[in-house]
Amino acid sequence: MLHAHGAARVAAPSSRPRFEVGDIARTHGAALLEQGGLRLEQRRVLSALGLCRTAALGGHLDVCSDCGHERPSYNSCRNRHCPKCQALAQHRWLEGRRQRLLPVHYFHVVFTVPAELRQLFRSERRLLCGLLMKTTAHTLLELGRDERHLGAQLGLSAVLHTWSRDLSWHPHVHCVVTGGGLRDDGTWSSTEPGFLFPVRVLGRLFRGKLLAALECLHRGGHLELAGPLGALRDRQSWSAWLRRLYAKDWVVYCKPPFAGVDSVYAYLGRYTHRIGISNRRLLDVTHERVTFATRHGKQASLPPLIFLRRFLEHTLPPGFVRIRHYGLLASSNVNTRLERAREQLLESGARLNRAHEAPDEERDTDDNPLVETVRRLCGIDLRRCPRCGGTNMALGVLELARAPPP
Repeated sequence: MLHAHGAARVAAPSSRPRFEVGDIARTHGAALLEQGGLRLEQRRVLSALGLCRTAALGGHLDVCSDCGHERPSYNSCRNRHCPKCQALAQHRWLEGRRQRLLPVHYFHVVFTVPAELRQLFRSERRLLCGLLMKTTAHTLLELGRDERHLGAQLGLSAVLHTWSRDLSWHPHVHCVVTGGGLRDDGTWSSTEPGFLFPVRVLGRLFRGKLLAALECLHRGGHLELAGPLGALRDRQSWSAWLRRLYAKDWVVYCKPPFAGVDSVYAYLGRYTHRIGISNRRLLDVTHERVTFATRHGKQASLPPLIFLRRFLEHTLPPGFVRIRHYGLLASSNVNTRLERAREQLLESGARLNRAHEAPDEERDTDDNPLVETVRRLCGIDLRRCPRCGGTNMALGVLELARAPPP
């Protein structure tokens, strides 16, 4: 359905999830607010989830001019943490990103901070999550520049995740990395198809960079270190804590390379516009328990208030950018070095796969651009009537309930 605020239902009614995070927010949100302890941005997310696609936000009526079928359509909250409001934004974002993919193999690299650092990251989430993303990018770019490896500039996209499959606090960064880079002389240097960098080297360089940055922050007095972290204000305690972290092997996981441009696109769709959990992972919701899928066929079950609190724990700080691009994919390079890399690859015989692009005649042919966008990107015709199958659903006036006259 099309919504007045520009959001849209991008799932067919038959595939709509049985349970939704918004339902849990509407039922238990007031009790959670009474418990207290939520930051302002968390309270705003909780409110948005509860109001999303309800009459409280207004809406309109879809009316079929063939059979007269009427379907109410309520407005979306458009909050970036809402599981219902990100599908179209995800498709639109990916449509633009696909045009920047190079005809090379790609790698998926995951950088994870040790458990000992999680509480510090929770208390300083804006500062340290931003630092984590920069450190992962600089680690990859530095190894790429090293003549012992590539001697070239990589392209990479980094996506911050702060959750595990059971919604526990677990900050880590997913990176999609080009299988090669552009050298300073304008030639392309490719990695082996199944190998990017040694993971032990990645882990040690990542560890050194992040701990060195934390040391600078501590010396500059930029870490609050409140509550359980208060003991780390002392320089000796801090130094001993850092030594233990230096002695620990840090986990960096490099997955096998993607099988082509289309698989990169499919991967990005799963990791970009999602916070915490999707509605489709909810298996059962009662007044006492929320049961959801985790990994390898397993499940987790939590009381609703704990489930909501865990979900809201991953609320991003206002204005925080969790999808960032570096190297060849940085905004300063996409129209220069990235295009030179593409030209070099094509000249060397690489074949660019453009099968994902929609034909020109299918673009902007509808008098309602949003309806056309949803049809083209998501394969859903918002004008199709669920009763008669016609394609003449049109906007009507939705009469919301009003107070009776005095």
